[in-house]
Amino acid sequence: MKPSLQLRMSQQLALTPQLQQSIKLLQLSTLELNQEIERILLENPMLEREGGEEEGEVAPVVDRSEGSLATAGEEFSSDRGQSSGGDDEAPDTPGVTEMPDSIGEAYDSVSDDDIGEAAEWRSEGSSRNNNDDDESDFQEFQAAATSLREHLLGQVALMPLSDRDRVLVQFIIEALDEDGLLMQDLEELLPLIPAEWEVELDELNIALRQVQNLEPSGIGARNLQECLTLQLKALPESESRRHALQITDGNLELLAARDFARLKRKLGCSDDALRSAQDLICSLNPRPGAQFAQVEARYVVPDVVVRKLRSGWTVSLNPEAMPRLRIHRVYADILQQNRGVSSSLSSQLQEAKWLIKNVQQRFDTILRVSQAIVDRQRQFFDHGEVAMRPLTLREIAEELELHESTVSRVTTQKYMASPRGVFELKYFFGSHVSTDTGGACSATAIRALIRQLVAAEDGKKPLSDARIAELLGQQGIVVARRTIAKYRESLNIPPVSQRKSI
Repeated sequence: MKPSLQLRMSQQLALTPQLQQSIKLLQLSTLELNQEIERILLENPMLEREGGEEEGEVAPVVDRSEGSLATAGEEFSSDRGQSSGGDDEAPDTPGVTEMPDSIGEAYDSVSDDDIGEAAEWRSEGSSRNNNDDDESDFQEFQAAATSLREHLLGQVALMPLSDRDRVLVQFIIEALDEDGLLMQDLEELLPLIPAEWEVELDELNIALRQVQNLEPSGIGARNLQECLTLQLKALPESESRRHALQITDGNLELLAARDFARLKRKLGCSDDALRSAQDLICSLNPRPGAQFAQVEARYVVPDVVVRKLRSGWTVSLNPEAMPRLRIHRVYADILQQNRGVSSSLSSQLQEAKWLIKNVQQRFDTILRVSQAIVDRQRQFFDHGEVAMRPLTLREIAEELELHESTVSRVTTQKYMASPRGVFELKYFFGSHVSTDTGGACSATAIRALIRQLVAAEDGKKPLSDARIAELLGQQGIVVARRTIAKYRESLNIPPVSQRKSI
């Protein structure tokens, strides 16, 4: 074999930096998008958030006519509402560039606008002046939550105990878990105490009794039975309390299995007395210390808002989720007056323009996909979950002439606020089940029907999975029994044996 030179031509997928950034921004959630923009703002001096300058001083870069992303979205929504009757083509929207149908399809290159121009976004009618003196700069003060340990130690400080007993009680309190239960045996805790204290097991038992006398009732219990018993003993004497104590004293398994016949024989009570005892047990708290747990509430900022107008359901962008960005005027003027002086500033200016256009394109794509979803799921917004129709990513992709992966990125961790609640865009997609008429029924609609049937069932004769499947079959929805069981479990509905009442 001899060495030789060969000339070949081949095609390869190439992702430009602008396309890579656009794909990355599209799949980010609102929180992640803001974090990414904050990072870029620290690195690129040519980019800044919209400040307190006069509106007329800034000219838009991306959209010369309006400079408003929300306005473009409203035009798109109104055009689609007018053309939904027979025109399948999506109307041209100023400043909107579609996502590529494949990962190798590049966007149009960003035009080299005048350097001194800047881009700013504001929602029509919702522009806010950050320097307005009428807006108060108040701070929200959140009271420090009292922990379970602090709550219990505060009670111990008021108890007439010796120093040795007080230390042992505090030792037991430190061993409690977040629910206020003692999940370790006292024999396991005893070696943890210094040997020079010479503490015996009986002293720990006494300290545990002291802890169990604290509020809330049930604190320091070592199992569910003891937790319920401690709470019952703290209640006033009554017939229901007496029967409830008999149930917690070795008969909880019968109550969990809904074996009411054996329970009545053991307790020697009537149906009404057993029902009262059951209601009393159900009113107890199996996790008495959970109320002191510090749970941080996590709120979702919707990307789009759905409203019902005369023309139908319309989607608009949420201005609170849209970052307001523009080119830094001072640095842009310096670069314009000294062209060619700094190549670094020129590249940063181009990157700033790319970011502004890519973020705007991200919201335009979210708006288009959201409007297409609402158009397909109008019955859901009118009638609820039972009217949810089957929908796939491919249907939306074909309607908007986008790639299926693009629709998948748009619907992940993006949320829609509607009169029926806040939903992730993925919620409107799901599997389906064939019907007798040859159509299909959404799995979400089937779950809603199961929830309705269980809510209306007779507690003495609850519906089995086979019976629910039979009732759905009478409505033309053919579903297997194991499918009903799967959907029922996803709704956290217990089986028929655990739904039986007295």
